[in-house]
Amino acid sequence: MNKLKKFQQMSTFPHVIQADFNDIFKKNFYLKGKWNELFFKNDNPIVLELGCGKGEYSVALARNNPNKNYIGMDIKGARMFTGALQSFQEGLKNVAFIRTHIEMADSFFSTNEISEIWLTFPDPQMSKTRKRLTSTKFLNIYSKFLKSGGQIHLKTDSNFQFTYTMALIGENKFKILEKYDDVHAQISDHNTLKIKTYYEERFMTHNIKIKYCRFIPDFSNSLHEPVIEIERDIYHNSGRGVKFVNN
Repeated sequence: MNKLKKFQQMSTFPHVIQADFNDIFKKNFYLKGKWNELFFKNDNPIVLELGCGKGEYSVALARNNPNKNYIGMDIKGARMFTGALQSFQEGLKNVAFIRTHIEMADSFFSTNEISEIWLTFPDPQMSKTRKRLTSTKFLNIYSKFLKSGGQIHLKTDSNFQFTYTMALIGENKFKILEKYDDVHAQISDHNTLKIKTYYEERFMTHNIKIKYCRFIPDFSNSLHEPVIEIERDIYHNSGRGVKFVNN
């Protein structure tokens, strides 16, 4: 199915939102602050997956945890179609998808509206700090809607992304709840982390270790980027010894 047909079919799904740029640029989306009341029609916690790709994680989380609501967000609508169609066919009522840029997330959610954020295999953005989904730029966006004490989950194949995030956590004295350098070797009975995306399966066939951390950010003080040197991921890009500074 080509992209146009996927977009057309998704427009008929009641749980998929494809907001026009003019509807959200410097504006509040009509569901902002009202997702529980108007969309999910319950008081269950809302979990947001940013950069959800094909949506497999959002769908699997919603299936495994009926007492939570899940929203997957990504700009790649053709990929998102997979999870959107699957959840529609299964009749899952606790999952939704939003097609938009992650930078626009605070147009969709209000203060304390989100309980958890999942970042599943984000692009490590080795040359552009401000594009990393765990950078201070994005954390400041999350601070506008993540509840006090809310958790952020990072699951990644990238040593670069993981090392950078752990350095940022340390620099800002965030609380670490869980940390695994090799998820599938270190755990055996963790249903949430055992979920595998399409790309995760591919990484594992190449013996690439999957990393995970779960932490609570502290937004009470100004956030600081770490200044460290990290070896680049050979399988993501070439080069070594990149120094992290604000850029």
